[in-house]
Amino acid sequence: MTTTHARRRDNEAPRQVALALQGGGMHGAFTWGVLDRLLEDGRLAVEGVSATSAGAMNAAVLAYGLLKGGEDGARQALHDFWRAVAQSAERYNPLRWMPWLKGTHSFGLDHSPLYAFADMALRIFSPYQFNPNNLNPLREVLESQVDFAALRKHCPIRLYLCATNVETGKIRIFTGEDVTAEAVLASACVPTLFQAVMIDGEHYWDGGYMGNPAIYPLIYNCTTRDVVIVHINPLVRRGVPITAAEILNRISEISFNSSLMREMRAIAFVTDLIQQGKIHRGEMKEMLIHSIRADDAMCALSVSSKYNADWRFLSELRDNGRREADAWLAHHYRNIGLRSTIDIRKEFL
Repeated sequence: MTTTHARRRDNEAPRQVALALQGGGMHGAFTWGVLDRLLEDGRLAVEGVSATSAGAMNAAVLAYGLLKGGEDGARQALHDFWRAVAQSAERYNPLRWMPWLKGTHSFGLDHSPLYAFADMALRIFSPYQFNPNNLNPLREVLESQVDFAALRKHCPIRLYLCATNVETGKIRIFTGEDVTAEAVLASACVPTLFQAVMIDGEHYWDGGYMGNPAIYPLIYNCTTRDVVIVHINPLVRRGVPITAAEILNRISEISFNSSLMREMRAIAFVTDLIQQGKIHRGEMKEMLIHSIRADDAMCALSVSSKYNADWRFLSELRDNGRREADAWLAHHYRNIGLRSTIDIRKEFL
């Protein structure tokens, strides 16, 4: 692993940004790659992160890594976390006790019938049925990789983790003293896979239903106007889905992007008011929005691959994320602090 700051000029201070990290199961390894490349570049300083689900895991690990060892420490922490996820998945891999399924690997890392079977089973059986003891391997991984007590006491960035209250349907933002392993698990609680996570007497599901991720904490609490959104769920998927799995997947993508689209609409509205002189710039903040994503690559992945924690597959996603981040830096770094690098109306409205 190379050290950071290779491309930062000695006389140039890093430019501050806030990050918005989407969730998407094991596809969150794409975000790992994006973060790894941004940290390696060294020209950006992360002021705050708003994140959901797998994004919340990346965000917590990023923050703890920065606390331990700066940018290089964060890169190492992210690598170690995803490696631990793969190792944990291998320990629980049914191939270890169902050898007749070994041939399913011949279908490729993102199209194995094993993951398709798991996806189908999760639509039939509740986690309260197939996992009555509420076992969650991610808890062990998180607690082994992140010292949440130290993170709460000395968090180097503003951290906002999104979850959905099961009973009220409202968004809950965990920050400051509320950032715990339970909060991260609540943000990543896919209701078909895990039992609802209870915190302070309230039950929570995946934050993607109400904020994937929420942008408003970054607007209200960060000084920077620049928000870099790292997308996992494709905004556009060409063609009408035909199979049941494809239909359910597209429903999920639309649902998990809907809250982000609503916030982008509000940001576009305020931006228009400011640029038209209807309100003074000092009264409201004109946000600068940036986007790193790989819709074509994500659309090519099977629905069930979101459950695939094979190290080779995660590494491929990481490498894809690094490539996209590298291209984004090459084309858009110079615009940080100056203007948005996406057309909000074209992309979201």
